[in-house]
Amino acid sequence: MEGLKLLWRKYLCKRLSMKISVKVKPRARVEKVEEKDGDLVVFVKAEAKEGKANEAVAKALAAHFGAAPSRVRLISGARSKTKLFELL
Repeated sequence: MEGLKLLWRKYLCKRLSMKISVKVKPRARVEKVEEKDGDLVVFVKAEAKEGKANEAVAKALAAHFGAAPSRVRLISGARSKTKLFELL
């Protein structure tokens, strides 16, 4: 996981963006971001209704990478458990 954070810092210095594929686990007991079998898994308390889980995932990714929530954007997978986010 530290590798992704370090990579993000390098991208941030060069003002580049980074795309991240994540698996989402809505209605979790605790909110956390972890790496399982090489994939990034985000656990959020929000339900997968009306985009609430997507917003929670964006906030969790922003906190995890130390970026502002406005710098995290959902690219694809709005209705899927596997999503593609972009860190600007």
